[in-house]
Amino acid sequence: MTRELLVGLTAGLLAFGLIVLALLRLMAREDRLSARLLAVQRSAGVDQVTLPRSPGWMVLQGFGWIGRLLIRSGTLSASTVADLEQTLKAAGFRGDHALSVFIGAKVLLLLAMPLLAAAVFRLVEVGTLTWRLGMLAATIGGLLLPDLIARRLRKRYLRELERGLPDALDLMVICSEAGLALEGTVERVAIEIRPAHPAVAAEFATCSSELRILSDRRAALINMAERTRLEALRRLGTTLAQTLQYGTPLTQALRALAAEMRHEQLVRFEAKAARLPVLLTVPMITCILPTLFLVVAGPAMLQVMRLW
Repeated sequence: MTRELLVGLTAGLLAFGLIVLALLRLMAREDRLSARLLAVQRSAGVDQVTLPRSPGWMVLQGFGWIGRLLIRSGTLSASTVADLEQTLKAAGFRGDHALSVFIGAKVLLLLAMPLLAAAVFRLVEVGTLTWRLGMLAATIGGLLLPDLIARRLRKRYLRELERGLPDALDLMVICSEAGLALEGTVERVAIEIRPAHPAVAAEFATCSSELRILSDRRAALINMAERTRLEALRRLGTTLAQTLQYGTPLTQALRALAAEMRHEQLVRFEAKAARLPVLLTVPMITCILPTLFLVVAGPAMLQVMRLW
């Protein structure tokens, strides 16, 4: 009975986690499609591009409506909304409806998880104490699961940024040596690096748009770091801003920064490699040493047993 209950709860959590993850990915795909169609619109001179209304888009619209209703009602504090928005931006979700869709999905998951747990409990016929504990666990899981998924996506997005920034800086050095200005360099890097590092391309594309729109180019460079709060991007934005302010050579600053980032990556790899002996200690003790003792001491033990 308890095993069936555990399997049911695990299956429910996995199902709803996959649903939320699929919706978040669909939202990111819709944002990328909108950006590409907007670029085509600008190049072709079309007045308006209408996106296809897919079933997934309708689901996202429903989630967004619920989220906007909660935001406008004042149920969530301003600090909570700001933290959620920052987390989604750091995870790579920059659409206008990202926050409302996330909040709507979180509310629906909070309501759906207890209902699913109640259905499972009715099928397996558990006791009163197990019912209460399971409903409490389902409610807490429905409340915290979207945040855990968002934080997981944020960590992966930041890892992709750290992995691709040195390559982006090398491309920036090449573009600057070819005679491109800062705006053209950032835009060209965003185009060329997209197949290898989509996260870096998205950040540079956003920065390129802000460089064209904002009157203060240093603010656009600083915003690139504020969106993700990544130290490497913060150093890049500060370096570029100082280059614009004091007129220092852009190529030398980018080359030095790229070499520094690659050295930091090498140090991180060496630190991970240094952890391997410690991590392999437990498998060695549990798997290798008993076999070794059996091979070495086995014949002697057999001889002792024969003597007795």
